[in-house]
Amino acid sequence: MKISTRGRYAIRILLDIAMHQSSGYVAMKDIAQRQQISKKYGDQIGMQLSQAGLLSASRGRQGGYALNQEPKDITVYQVLRLMEGSLTPVQCLDTTPNRCERCKYCATLPLWTGLNQVMETYLRGVTLQSLLDSAPPQPEGEQPPILE
Repeated sequence: MKISTRGRYAIRILLDIAMHQSSGYVAMKDIAQRQQISKKYGDQIGMQLSQAGLLSASRGRQGGYALNQEPKDITVYQVLRLMEGSLTPVQCLDTTPNRCERCKYCATLPLWTGLNQVMETYLRGVTLQSLLDSAPPQPEGEQPPILE
């Protein structure tokens, strides 16, 4: 599985908002500048995150985005599942029950099922807050790093 730019940017946008929303809504132009992403692409992602209920959006001069939940309550799994769709390592795990005609005899199915469980468990355990808490401290006066 390879996480798309859209998924990576969504996490960066959410982290940036979490770091800067203490003074209210965070403007996408500021997020885009700090994260070195296109404002237009950022707004598309912001809209999708808003429609899913992770963000609130406000228009106007003081407008921008704000988290609808505490960073401790937003998991990387939620975000990536929203942005990427399926996170399974193989297509046959996308449906329940498994519709693959070979699944009853597949010698590799336990491998893919186990890998899927490990990835899902890990991603459900990583929150925006845990990412913020593990970020290295920034020297005085320096711009925060671009978050990957």
